Amino acid sequence: MAQDDSLFIGASRKPDDSYQAAERLLLKYANRHGLVTGATGTGKTVTLQILAEGFSNAGVPVFCADVKGDLSGIAAMGEAKDFLTKRADAIRLDPYEFQEFPVIFWDLFGEKGHPIRATVSEMGPLLLSRLMNLTDAQEGVINIAFRIADEEGLLLLDMKDLQAILVSIAERADEISKVYGNVSKASVGAIQRSLLVLEQQGGNHFFGEPALRIEDLMRTTRDGRGAISVLAADRLMMNPRLYATFLLWLLSELFEVLPEVGDPDRPRLVFFFDEAHLLFDEAPKILLDRVEQVVRLIRSKGVGVYFVTQNPLDVPETVLSQLGNRVQHALRAYTPREQKAVKTAAETFRPNPDFDCATAITQLGVGEALVSTLEAKGVPSMVQRTLIRPPASRLGPISEAEREKISAISPVAGQYDTPVDRESAFEILQKRAAKAAQAEEEAARREEEDDGRDDKRSRWTLPDFGDRDEDRRTPGTTRKTTRRTTTRRSSSNRQSVTEAAIKSVARSVGTSLGRALVRGILGSLKRGR
Repeated sequence: MAQDDSLFIGASRKPDDSYQAAERLLLKYANRHGLVTGATGTGKTVTLQILAEGFSNAGVPVFCADVKGDLSGIAAMGEAKDFLTKRADAIRLDPYEFQEFPVIFWDLFGEKGHPIRATVSEMGPLLLSRLMNLTDAQEGVINIAFRIADEEGLLLLDMKDLQAILVSIAERADEISKVYGNVSKASVGAIQRSLLVLEQQGGNHFFGEPALRIEDLMRTTRDGRGAISVLAADRLMMNPRLYATFLLWLLSELFEVLPEVGDPDRPRLVFFFDEAHLLFDEAPKILLDRVEQVVRLIRSKGVGVYFVTQNPLDVPETVLSQLGNRVQHALRAYTPREQKAVKTAAETFRPNPDFDCATAITQLGVGEALVSTLEAKGVPSMVQRTLIRPPASRLGPISEAEREKISAISPVAGQYDTPVDRESAFEILQKRAAKAAQAEEEAARREEEDDGRDDKRSRWTLPDFGDRDEDRRTPGTTRKTTRRTTTRRSSSNRQSVTEAAIKSVARSVGTSLGRALVRGILGSLKRGR
């Protein structure tokens, strides 16, 4: 059933309930994106698995998220089971061969795979604000932080870098507000609290270095198969905002890094976004516009994006219109919203006169789906009721020992496992603060020394005026000797010396009170002559 230009999805049912016609996805149009939807337990994960297998065998690298852990079995050889062989016989899959695929396990927390990291600068203010659910005012402060970091040469690599620059902004709020508009300390404080929550949810594991290189997601093996990058998302799903923001960041990085290639014969990378509704829940319009832009334009980069979700209504119409390849598993129609979803899904397919699409959606069995792919010239094929092929790899999760063994021989082993903390905004701002504190201490010390010298210059040192005789006495002299020496001085000499001393004091005393005091003393001396 293998063909070089297409992937075998399954066999469509004919009016006599036999499965004969093969339903295929043409590789030439695989970068026109796709949608896999269906209620829980209808077979979406297996469909994702067989599509990833097909792309890998065609030499196309794949990135996908493993939300429940079931997808990890794609790294192991499949096992013969009755229901699998029965499915293979029903769709005439001959031969049905088992296979293991080249897999690289990734994990944002570094527990079930190689760590995935991105720097704060790479994430950017828009996605970071989305991640922390900031208000418009707080998002403005984040934009200012990024602008100041660029202007002052401060690298924003990890969370402590962002925290450090926010502290600096709060301290310089008055100065910064004059240039960039109002920066309130209340907004800075709210962002700091959001950063604390993000850190507790594992954001400190994600932000840092070494950052993920896009080239490592686009590897091929020596035998020409595409590597399948599987992101462990079971723990990540406990913080759905981090999960959605990370995958959107990854899409944005692919869009910015990869060159234009037009319409290649096969995609350069296929990206599966499982639980896609998490991306769009409560997303602001500016973020939805960004998603639409990336999905619309990344096709020319040779990247196919496939959204996997329970309900087609989870995806905005502007994005839904870009998805040309559709696999619709069973939907339930118990509530008005579910009935609307069934009707919406049925109307998006090219009708088939052999059956009513809306009715068929509610009657599909497990592993059965309505399939419509793009044919020649990009025209959607007529929708077909299709039995999905069984996977060639293991159905279900692998053991932890198997996962560790695969990670140990991975082509990126050792490249991302040890974090790197180079000099960035946190260290630079710490040095600046230390220098400022040292300069402040030096200035305070000089001021104390200057005050001490001023005190010494302002002391009264007149003989018999303010100093005790003991302080003026030289070693070896007595009070009697001092008095006798002083008595021998003439009255006129004593007055002249006293006047000179007082005038000297007047020059050293800078206050008007000192000068007035000296004038009073001189006047008394003159009147006493």
